[in-house]
Amino acid sequence: MIAFLFPGQGSQKRGMGQGLFDEVCEYTAVEKEIDAILGYSLRKMCLEDPDNRLKETQFTQPCLYTVNALHYYKAMSQGTCPDYVAGHSLGEYNALLAAGVFDFVTGLRLVKKRGELMSQAKNGAMGAVIGLGASIITKVIKESGLASLDVANFNSPSQTVVSGPVDDIKRAGLIFEKAGARMYLPLQVSAAFHSRYMVQAAQAFNDFLAPMSFAVPKIPVIANVNARPYPNENPSGSVKTLLVSQMASSVQWTQTVRFLMSQGVTQFSEMGPGNVLTKSVQQIQQEKDS
Repeated sequence: MIAFLFPGQGSQKRGMGQGLFDEVCEYTAVEKEIDAILGYSLRKMCLEDPDNRLKETQFTQPCLYTVNALHYYKAMSQGTCPDYVAGHSLGEYNALLAAGVFDFVTGLRLVKKRGELMSQAKNGAMGAVIGLGASIITKVIKESGLASLDVANFNSPSQTVVSGPVDDIKRAGLIFEKAGARMYLPLQVSAAFHSRYMVQAAQAFNDFLAPMSFAVPKIPVIANVNARPYPNENPSGSVKTLLVSQMASSVQWTQTVRFLMSQGVTQFSEMGPGNVLTKSVQQIQQEKDS
């Protein structure tokens, strides 16, 4: 069995999508509409990033969503079809697109709004804790004066990302390293994503989603929030609930990959720029084999 995995923020880079924009008919058919929705040339932003804004979340999200989609459409045109789909944070929108829950342009409107709302959260930051188990990280947060931090991403058994106020993220490095972390890396992000500090943005996104309706997934989509498939019952309600919850909840990526493995998935194909998810899958598989 094969699973398509779609990356989230952090995988963006200048030049992404090179060679795909003209090749993928699903994009060329709606390129003018895309640029009208966004108010700028998405192709130019991805390939040239002339004003160095690709790193800003309100631009990152629609651009990365589109480039992920280009990789997906190319794979499909070559006859590769997934049995399961999953995406990391933003990538979950590509997984829902691949499952037919909404069309490409609807997904673009969703991630545009999501990026705008998330960009409004200020004074937050994130840091990656390398080489320390998630249970120890949780204990350190509770016992070392880091109660302002939340666990944002369970990326692999050896990499966990925390979110919180800028100053606390800065001082957390020494504390985690003293507790045994091999490394601590502050991330280049502008807010504390997937934490309590996104609740206001999530509430506004809930209002935005309220009038929308969504289709039943044609293939299983594994949700970030609980590492289980989106339910087929009441698809509109389920999609809204899970996407709103996702903004302020931990990304259960390690459990997502383990669930896919338990369902018989042996091939994981990353649909997007880079290989961040491919590396995380390898780490999770090695832990199982060891």
